[in-house]
Amino acid sequence: MMVDVGGLRLHVEDRGTGTPVLLLHGWPDTSRLWRNQVEALTQAGYRTLAPDLRGRGRSDRPPAVSDYALSLVVQDVTGILDALGVERAHVVGHDWGAAVAWLLASLAPERVDRLVAISVGFPGAAGRPTLDALQKAWYRLLFLFEGVAEELLQRDGWYLLRELLQAYPDTDPALAEFADPGALTASLNWYRANLPVERLLSAPPSLPMVAAPTLGIWSTGDLYVPEESMTRSAERISGPWRY
Repeated sequence: MMVDVGGLRLHVEDRGTGTPVLLLHGWPDTSRLWRNQVEALTQAGYRTLAPDLRGRGRSDRPPAVSDYALSLVVQDVTGILDALGVERAHVVGHDWGAAVAWLLASLAPERVDRLVAISVGFPGAAGRPTLDALQKAWYRLLFLFEGVAEELLQRDGWYLLRELLQAYPDTDPALAEFADPGALTASLNWYRANLPVERLLSAPPSLPMVAAPTLGIWSTGDLYVPEESMTRSAERISGPWRY
């Protein structure tokens, strides 16, 4: 279904009945990421809401880099909940979706019952990046170069992007979407709006602590996000925390 929020049309997979679970994807995913979880959760008696976040999947792609600021995405999410008549939900986020979920739980705690953050910890929880973190973030620096990143990622049959996604099981569907004009740039604008170089090297933002019961999940061997991002999130949570 399509939901109108703040002048954008956002696609949302709304399935099942019962307690709502909001599922927020990251990069390079769309709501398709959650297809198996949607089936399991709806069979268990939950209602699942899996949006294509702005710029991704079947949702609108606003043109400006600034249109992808996380503060606007959080407004999208609350707008989706409002449009669908959902006051509170369990919230699950992966990658960029985890960043959105953390901010939602921090800035709009009345909307979040329980939080599950996968791969990415509370924004800025790890403090100034270590050398290891900067080395793992090389691709983020590439993504900041408008036009250059798009050209390099598509060169030689998407060779560089395929290498970047070597452990990712849905590479072909992602590449099929990125072949659509404007889709790749829209996805990279998430990085350009939220992770400019000066922010990578600056002190973390000051945000309210998260009160919702929270589960953090980080995968051993993650090539791009250090574990410290998740473990130090405990310092930003006032409610129950499990990792």
